[in-house]
Amino acid sequence: MSDDIAPTILSTREFEDNSLLQMLFGPHNCHLERIERQLGVTLSAIGNSVSIDGAPDRVEEAEAVLDALYLRLKRGYPVESGDVDAALRMSGLGEAGSALAIVTRKRHIQPRTPLQAEYMKAMENKELVFGLGPAGTGKTYLAVAKAVSMMIKGEVDRIILSRPAVEAGERLGFLPGDLREKVDPYLRPLYDALHDMLPGDQVAKKLASGDIEVAPLAFMRGRTLANAFVILDEAQNTTPVQMKMFLTRLGENSRMVVTGDLSQIDLPPNTKSGLQDCLDVLGNVEGVGMVRFTDRDVVRHGLVSRIVRAYDARERQKKDSGESA
Repeated sequence: MSDDIAPTILSTREFEDNSLLQMLFGPHNCHLERIERQLGVTLSAIGNSVSIDGAPDRVEEAEAVLDALYLRLKRGYPVESGDVDAALRMSGLGEAGSALAIVTRKRHIQPRTPLQAEYMKAMENKELVFGLGPAGTGKTYLAVAKAVSMMIKGEVDRIILSRPAVEAGERLGFLPGDLREKVDPYLRPLYDALHDMLPGDQVAKKLASGDIEVAPLAFMRGRTLANAFVILDEAQNTTPVQMKMFLTRLGENSRMVVTGDLSQIDLPPNTKSGLQDCLDVLGNVEGVGMVRFTDRDVVRHGLVSRIVRAYDARERQKKDSGESA
């Protein structure tokens, strides 16, 4: 009977800075309880140490999670429940995740899933990167963070953020107000990401000087974008002609990131998405990186991931019933 019982081990982790332990453990040890639930281990905090009891591989994961969270605190960053979840997802990557961190004026951003790590690595090494997948996976947010980081370090001179204003059919003239007032509703998420990375006065100054430009896709035509970090968001709502136009704007010393979710196409019926079209064309082109996120990479509220999963399940059910019919 003893042969059926999985072996367990007991390990102890000691932390030298007692002042950080309350934040490491969380209010009423909630962070430790979160790790226990996810990994199936038992954690006991005694003084400045934590004992970990469980299966060997899970104990090793728990050690990695605690070490990562403690290192985050030592660097001066807070630890909240989302950071614990991120450390749990990243426990297999060790120091690789920390090495990919993006630093901006207001944020120190580390990957929260293995695919986010792959995405951040691709943006570091590739001139053109596609980030594909559902909302909440950090596709746009991480791209804006990387753009701001490269501008701060002087690696690019400007940032250009664009979206297809598909709700207005790119025909913006009939909308009230000046150009900025016409396009802002479609570009608001990009402004929000910028304000997360830079102080408000710097965002306003760089927008006024043109160092940062936020514009609808239609305004990219006829330009060559050199020494720039260029982001096209919501790219599933481009046509093939628009997508080719955008991709061929890439100039010297520039980076492009294209983000989109092929399950959220708002184009007229029977109109092929330019994002899907270019993925078919560019799949094997050297210098192009493609990262496909799934619902497991959703890093918003846990309910968002479950919502995405439920919708995906319904779509699969529809396809299966259609095929069988």
